Amino acid sequence: MHRSFIARNPSILIFLSLLGLFTLGVTVLSEGFGVGVISTSFVKTLGKTLCLCLIAVAMDLIWGYAGILSLGHFAFFGLGGYMIGMWLMYERTRQIVAGALSDGALPPTPEEVQAAIGNQIFGVVGGSDLPLIWTFANSLTVQLALVVLVPGLFALVFGWLAFRARVTGVYLSILTQAMTLGLALYLFQNASGLRGNNGLSGLQNLPGVDLPQSVVSLWFFWASALALGLGYLLAAWLVAGKFGSVIRGIRDNEARVRFLGYSVEGYKLAIFTLTACLAGIAGALYYPQAGIINPAEVAPIASIYLAVWVAIGGRGRLYGAVIGTAFVSLMSSWFTGGQAPDVTLGGYTIKWVDWWLVLLGLSFVAVTLYAPRGIAGALDRLTGNRRRKAS
Repeated sequence: MHRSFIARNPSILIFLSLLGLFTLGVTVLSEGFGVGVISTSFVKTLGKTLCLCLIAVAMDLIWGYAGILSLGHFAFFGLGGYMIGMWLMYERTRQIVAGALSDGALPPTPEEVQAAIGNQIFGVVGGSDLPLIWTFANSLTVQLALVVLVPGLFALVFGWLAFRARVTGVYLSILTQAMTLGLALYLFQNASGLRGNNGLSGLQNLPGVDLPQSVVSLWFFWASALALGLGYLLAAWLVAGKFGSVIRGIRDNEARVRFLGYSVEGYKLAIFTLTACLAGIAGALYYPQAGIINPAEVAPIASIYLAVWVAIGGRGRLYGAVIGTAFVSLMSSWFTGGQAPDVTLGGYTIKWVDWWLVLLGLSFVAVTLYAPRGIAGALDRLTGNRRRKAS
């Protein structure tokens, strides 16, 4: 009797059910729903955490299953954020400008509106004209397509050059890090057309939506949960089939897979591009909840943090990447947000805002030495599940 994909992988149904219950619980307890137990700011924190979990799933696919340690996936995350941020900032500014100019004796011409928008957005960096890359910023449909296309094409070109040259191992990791650094340095320039160090701001305001942030935050939270659920399902489906077997074979013995006649470079390029698209979607949902995006978000250190999250959760297990990222992200918010009480040892006071990164580094070292399979490996031992399949 033929069983469905989910029936053959019950852990996927467990994950999706838990995600659904979590989403329902947060919704009911939120300020937007009316109960008010969970604040709007914390709903945004949870929504951003779900977005980070989605890029962690992408990172686990490329690193845990394909064996490619990419230290540049936050570049794709940031590009997705910039693409949707352009529309959000343009449309919000257009509405403000149109409202201000409507008070004049004569209605403004389209050219006057466009000039005022450019001056409003780029006046902070000494400009007044909209750069060429803002050509389609007035179209939500085009910008949503660019959320996937720009990171995907960027990854496709970079991956084709790197994999065609058969760059592997630590050299490829350094190359992806250099790519991220180069992109960040470019975005820091005012000439990039994305407001340099100022970045794009005010992204939390949905143009044309006259609703409180408590409701808007719930909308983004739901979208983040849906994206994570669909992304997880896609990743699990990929690694459970032939594609997953091939990329695991590449991870374990690339030469043997090539000898068997598989296009190793083609598979690497496919998984690299796909995970870049997932990262772009995650970024497009993350930054409207953060409210701002600037080049610092694309810095190489962010991609290193991502690898640490996945390692702590347990790479090679999709649910491990989600668990590790959610755990570290929420702990980071707690320690750096001032909620964690300071600890006094003798004459010295440990302020967790300053010591959080040290604690995170020690946790990574401890996991690497004593629990190389991460939190997910510990859960597997507790539940008796020792299979390394899609989960």
